[in-house]
Order: sequence, then structure tokens, then C-alpha cells
Amino acid sequence: MESFLKPNQELIAVKYFSARPTDVEKCKRQDAFFQANKENPKFKLILGKYLKKEIECFKCHNIIHTYEEKESDVRIATQIVADAYQRNCDLAIIVSADSDMIPAVELAKEAKVNVFVYFPPHQFSSNLATMGSGAPIHMMRYERKFKNAILPDNIKLSNGFDLSIPAEWKELQTDKR
Repeated sequence: MESFLKPNQELIAVKYFSARPTDVEKCKRQDAFFQANKENPKFKLILGKYLKKEIECFKCHNIIHTYEEKESDVRIATQIVADAYQRNCDLAIIVSADSDMIPAVELAKEAKVNVFVYFPPHQFSSNLATMGSGAPIHMMRYERKFKNAILPDNIKLSNGFDLSIPAEWKELQTDKR
């Protein structure tokens, strides 16, 4: 696979920000994903949380229970600023379309760190697009590279445990590679 890195660049870390879902099955799948990625010493998982939220329907006044991910965007912004001012990097890539990242990008650039913005498929922020060190990257155009970089269907972890792709995911993979 063609690398995103230039010959004089080194990937120092991949910092993955997420939260554990409340659904047991989703949590199990997410744990398997995290365990597989933790085999790579450059992968760092940083967790926020989900908080239960009640929303009242303005028409019928029924209460709807839902969950909202909390802390992840603040953790991302804090990490960007910390890495910039601690000189942990000279280049950062943010994969987000959340304009709440703008103050962190501004501070990182003030600390002389180049910050590149990558937009996930079907997401965009015109405000964030103007903040990066160069034109924003739309990840949809790299779909083939991502498909070629999918983890194998089976992974043996260093502790001897075997992970396998869930059957329902395998069914969704058409033209995977």
C-alpha cells in the first residue's frame, strides 16, 4: 500500500479517541477492535464516556432516552495543544469535522506545529477547513487505500487470544481488497 508518510517522516503515534457504547454487543465488538489495534505499540487509546440524556418531544412531550458521547472532543483538543507545546511532534493530523477543534488548531500552529485536517467521509466543516496547514483532505478519495488496510479476518494477539471478524461484518465486506 502506498504510504501517507514521506520518506523523511516517521509516525510517532496514533491517538484514537472514543467512548465505550452502552450496548453490550457493540461494546464487545469495539473491545475486539481496540485489542487488535493495541498490538501496535504506536496505538494509544484515549476514552471519554457516554452519558444518559433525556430529550422531551416538543410536540407530544414524551421523554426519549438517548446517550451522548462526552469528553472526546475536549480530550482531542487538549492532546493537540499538549503535544504541540511539549514538542511531541512537528506535524499533527486531525481526523474530524468538528469545528470545536479550531482553538486547539490555532494554538498548535502558534507553537509552530503544522496541523492538517482530514475530513471523514460525508463530513465537512467550512470553518475548520480554513484552519489547517494546507488544503483539507477529504478521506473519501482514499477509500481504496482504507479497504486495502483493513485488518485481517483473524488476528492472534500476543496473549494467545484469537480475534475474528464478526460474521455480520464479513457479509458487508464486498470487494474488500
